[in-house]
Amino acid sequence: MSGYNLKEVMNKPERLAPGHRMCAGCGATIAVRAVLRALHEGDQAVIGNATGCLEVSTFMYPYTAWEDSYIHNAFENAGATMSGVETAYNALKKRGKIPADVNYKFITFGGDGGTYDIGFQSLSGAMERNHDMVYVCYDNGAYMNTGIQRSSATPLYADTTTTPVGSQSAGKMQNRKDLASIIADHDVPYVAQTTMIGNFSDIHQKSEKAIYTPGAAFLNVLAPCPRGWRYETAEIMKICKLAVDTCYWPLFEVDHGKWMLSYMPKKKKPIEDFLREQGRFKHLFKPENEQLLVEFQQEVDRRWEDLLYKCDR
Repeated sequence: MSGYNLKEVMNKPERLAPGHRMCAGCGATIAVRAVLRALHEGDQAVIGNATGCLEVSTFMYPYTAWEDSYIHNAFENAGATMSGVETAYNALKKRGKIPADVNYKFITFGGDGGTYDIGFQSLSGAMERNHDMVYVCYDNGAYMNTGIQRSSATPLYADTTTTPVGSQSAGKMQNRKDLASIIADHDVPYVAQTTMIGNFSDIHQKSEKAIYTPGAAFLNVLAPCPRGWRYETAEIMKICKLAVDTCYWPLFEVDHGKWMLSYMPKKKKPIEDFLREQGRFKHLFKPENEQLLVEFQQEVDRRWEDLLYKCDR
């Protein structure tokens, strides 16, 4: 979007209608609305959706909150479904079954459970085949829809129902998977990591770039969950900003193999600033767990330095 104008973008007609049943303070619907605002006026879309919070709360047959054509599929096959739809569209257009002036875009949404884990195989296949589609992961760091179980996107030491904090456990013992980097290694045209900060220019502009770059594109969007992360619903923008300023969730893009940093904090904040706002990490602030905070910070620093190297910064 050249000459980014927030008011102009925000005044676009909504493609995800109000009246859905997502939780107050949920990052997923904010992310979805931001991505869909990047569609150009007159363009139509086919929306795919892996099973998850977003699906069960926006599509209750026969009712839907989606203004565009919508396909709900299982956890494991969102990438395959949309790649098939995109292939069928191209075949029908080639045969003249679809008017040449009708333009469709293909966008799939999935949570981290349906993207990092269960749906990874079909996502990987769709990306490797370079279908002209966008896969958007709304990453809330756990299987929130089914009770806040850990996923491979769950951060180190997070308290979840399957990695409960107690006398024998300090939460999840593994680092989170770096999925954006993994998809970038598929050599796809466009990959970006973003979230909701400032005037939304980062997520809006990256979404437009993803949708209108020919070939496969992947967007990884940090989408905080008030129930799973245990924060006050009104604090979502603060949480997102702290994730970026602590470099837990750096903003970057990979455009045809070129890594580019989107945001450099003026002063990198300590990871405690991000973790302290979330109830799932409250155990880390007990005196006996000081070393766990040190380990968390070391991992964030390692990944940040690796990203700076990739971006030649």
